[in-house]
Amino acid sequence: MAGRTYGGKLAIGVAITVTLTLLTIVTSVIGLVFVVKAKDAAIASATDDLTGAENLSRMMEMRIADYRAFLLNKSTENADLTGADHESFRQLLSELSASIESPAAQAKLADIAALDDRHAAATAELMASRLQTDDIPTIDRLNDTKVVPIRKPLQQALADLIGMVRADVAADREASSTRATQAIALVIGLGVLTTISAVLVALRLSRDLKREVGTAVGHIQSSSAQLEAAAAQQVNGGRDQASAMSEITTTISELLITSRQIADTAQRVSKIAEETEAAARAGDATIDQTRTSIGTIRSQVDQIVQHMLALGEKSQQIGLVVDLVSELAEQTNILAINATIEASGAGEWGRRFAVVAEEIRKLADRTAASAKEIRALIEDVRGAVNTTVMATEIGAKAVDAGARKFDDATNSFREIVQLVATTNDATREIELSTKQQTTAVEQVNVAASDTARVSRETEASAVQTKQTAAHLSTLSSDLLEMVGTGRH
Repeated sequence: MAGRTYGGKLAIGVAITVTLTLLTIVTSVIGLVFVVKAKDAAIASATDDLTGAENLSRMMEMRIADYRAFLLNKSTENADLTGADHESFRQLLSELSASIESPAAQAKLADIAALDDRHAAATAELMASRLQTDDIPTIDRLNDTKVVPIRKPLQQALADLIGMVRADVAADREASSTRATQAIALVIGLGVLTTISAVLVALRLSRDLKREVGTAVGHIQSSSAQLEAAAAQQVNGGRDQASAMSEITTTISELLITSRQIADTAQRVSKIAEETEAAARAGDATIDQTRTSIGTIRSQVDQIVQHMLALGEKSQQIGLVVDLVSELAEQTNILAINATIEASGAGEWGRRFAVVAEEIRKLADRTAASAKEIRALIEDVRGAVNTTVMATEIGAKAVDAGARKFDDATNSFREIVQLVATTNDATREIELSTKQQTTAVEQVNVAASDTARVSRETEASAVQTKQTAAHLSTLSSDLLEMVGTGRH
């Protein structure tokens, strides 16, 4: 930077600082975009894979339910539903295999496909046997020996798959968090580098300014010494000051009037400051009342959360009761079928009993269907309760934030009260100082008449003072050139 003006050096320093600042901003934006994209990709992949695994498990449960219904009443509709459920299960399995990238999850999907083939063959064989016979106990024994040993490992494999997908979701979330931490560290590093560079530029400019201006100030001090000597001679006299004394006297009179006006204004300001202090104290009391109201709202929000949690527990208890009712309905259906079979073997005497058994079976079917509807409603209620709890917790956090803001506002009002009190005291001091200034101005008016007597003695030193002032003006122009303003 040798040979440059101080303004040029300052422009270079500012350019360096601005460049580093822009680099920090651009890097921050790029890092944030990268982190946001990584988060979005992880969330989308996790949501699709986890949803697919859970849908696969639910489809298996529907398939088992339709298969059991076929075993009970040997209905063509249930047989068709069982086949359709199997096709939907295989389709979901294929889609999940195409989307999941984890080798362990792919291996588990292959195991599930193999178990499903075995399970489908066993259920098809048992359904064919059911079409040939109405012996329910025999069908139950065949189901327990051929289908159940395959179905349980298949259900366990589905549960293991869901666990693997959830583990992959957690790993993706942790990787995204690591990328975010790295981006934050990079931004902080660039910020520190920018700060260090700005400090170094400021120190360099400050050192150059002190060195260059110090030399000019030395010349100015030398010229000021000469000017002071000439001024000492001018104090002893001045021919031209005599004509100016009348103007000084007039100015002093105007200054006296102004001092009185300032004293009156200071009194009004003091009164306004007292009123402001009272208003600030009233505002402080109002904010205290508001803080108390916010505390009441916070306690009510906590009560709402507790009620929502209790509602969730009740819905779980209702779900358990519905499961029990569904199981009883299934058992009742089986008993009604057995009773119908026994009644048909009893001939004419068992016909009425067969009618009653058929009505009981229909009632059991309606009970099972109602239990399914109740279970779905309970799931909806549980989801709504969870959503309400989350929303209530967010509201509670907002209330806490508002309480903290009111605490800040309370502190600000208290500071305002202190500042207004300080202003009031300063206003009183200004009023007292103005009165003292009025007295001093009157004394200066008396001294002005004495100054006219010595004004004629300053004529001899006027020429020397003019020359010294011209030299000082030249040095000031050099100082302006040195800092690069270009003014004279």
